[in-house]
Amino acid sequence: MSLHSPLLDAARRWAELDPDRETAAELAALCDTAERGGDAATRAAAELADRFGGRLEFGTAGIRGVLAAGPMRMNQLLVRQVSAGLATYVAANVPDAKTRGIVIGHDARVKSRAFAEETAAVFLGAGFRVLLAHTHWPTPVTAWAVRAKGAAAGVMVTASHNPPEYNGYKVYWENGAQIIPPHDTGIAAAIDDVDAGDVTLGDLAAARASGALSVLGPEVADAYLRSVLELQVARDVPRELRIVYTPLHGVGAELVERALAGGGFAHVATEPSQREPDGAFPTVAFPNPEEKGAMDAVLALARAERADLVLANDPDADRLAVAIPDEGAASGYRMLTGDQVGVLLADYLLAHAPADRPRLVACSLVSSQMLRYLAAAHGAESRETLTGFKWIANVAMAWMKETGGRFVLGYEEALGYSVGELVADKDGVSAALLFAELAAWNRAQGRGVGDHLDDLYRRVGLFLTEQVSITAPGAEGLASIKRAMTAFRASPPAELGGLSVDEVADLARGEGGVPPSDVLVFRLAGGRRVIMRPSGTEPKLKSYYEVRVVVGDGEPLAAARARGLAELAALRDAHQAILRAAIAG
Repeated sequence: MSLHSPLLDAARRWAELDPDRETAAELAALCDTAERGGDAATRAAAELADRFGGRLEFGTAGIRGVLAAGPMRMNQLLVRQVSAGLATYVAANVPDAKTRGIVIGHDARVKSRAFAEETAAVFLGAGFRVLLAHTHWPTPVTAWAVRAKGAAAGVMVTASHNPPEYNGYKVYWENGAQIIPPHDTGIAAAIDDVDAGDVTLGDLAAARASGALSVLGPEVADAYLRSVLELQVARDVPRELRIVYTPLHGVGAELVERALAGGGFAHVATEPSQREPDGAFPTVAFPNPEEKGAMDAVLALARAERADLVLANDPDADRLAVAIPDEGAASGYRMLTGDQVGVLLADYLLAHAPADRPRLVACSLVSSQMLRYLAAAHGAESRETLTGFKWIANVAMAWMKETGGRFVLGYEEALGYSVGELVADKDGVSAALLFAELAAWNRAQGRGVGDHLDDLYRRVGLFLTEQVSITAPGAEGLASIKRAMTAFRASPPAELGGLSVDEVADLARGEGGVPPSDVLVFRLAGGRRVIMRPSGTEPKLKSYYEVRVVVGDGEPLAAARARGLAELAALRDAHQAILRAAIAG
């Protein structure tokens, strides 16, 4: 590599500006290697090209990436640049933004505290009042605090359930929900105008002394927790359940344990090897309760404790996983899907929510249609939104403003739930408490959670779902995915698996009652459905299949399930055959 190549010059300048000595030294060493020649230099040059080939894209989920130096990685200098652009945009678009200030929280991942403090310094330098969490806490606390403190915006430093080498930066608007268009593109444009070398930084110690920096202490989490406990709807139900729980080395343990204790659940055991926050996540390969092996330790504890209920959060505690006893399962416990947890919570909360005004439940489009049928059975309204909890929250707030109604529950099939109107985002803490209460309520009626779910299937239908992803890497792969979507738009199938396609909704054209998005929805007779959408982050095309089976009077659920699985397989195979032919061109 030429000593004065633009790439090397950019990397050297980045290393000079980087306030993190670790990443600055790592990048300087990479530059030195690139200059020496030989195979090592070739590999170093390729790595530099990858790191400086652009900048992590800022979107509606903020930014997220692997920890390392360079604009295509997650690091302190990138956080400085992003924060400066965000500060400019918020100041220009939110009334009294600098006076109202910004809430900054963080999880316990590697460098999360440093990124939070860097964000605080940038906003102080831009003249903002800053409210900085005193230590790590769950993501829903940050979302809650934005509204509770009347802030202009919020930032949560987290990479949720990504692998240990990742970190990220999530932005909340003044309404306490994640940003939606046009704010994402507006913020991205403001970031583009920032030269990281020209950013003014405030001094945290001096700002704290002057009052410009307020440290949000334990009293904030305490107030949030009091609000969580107020969500309970059946306080007189006995709480004699044995519960085991894991935060998966994340930040959920303290608040979930306190919430369960405050709710009257005295028999709670937390998996000790995973209780303390640890950004290395030493006992799991992937800190996501949906991943194989992630729940092994807590399920072993459940067997030892003869637990009635197993609960788990992801590392930033905005998601909840649930397992229930099942003698037929190899582990002795059955993991519930996100859809199953969502409809159980919806049924429980709708059964207890006063019907004195309109009630709403909502879920993402790729979640089960069962919520719509269940809402109708309760005389409530339902909405389907684009994928991403930001859409659920904003749709719910708009609906409440229009109707004066009560928002009961929002959920996504990827284990995200929002109970009531407390937090305008996923909240694994309140969901854990309310699901424990649901389990206790069922026990008081002489049945288990599984029985409750079976009752729902008999009431509104047995819904079976499956997701299939086709990965097509590289430029040609991305082109083939685009080609397939174009083919289905130009000539949608009239039937799939012997069933007529009754309706085709192309969300890119504004159909389906949601903002334009690259999604196709095929509705078939009897409540069956196929959804196609390219991944927003990977070279994949995802297809979602769902069938609804009406359970006959006296028909065993196993028989109904067998019928449904056969229908689901036929629907999937018919669609996949057409799809793969379209991808092959």
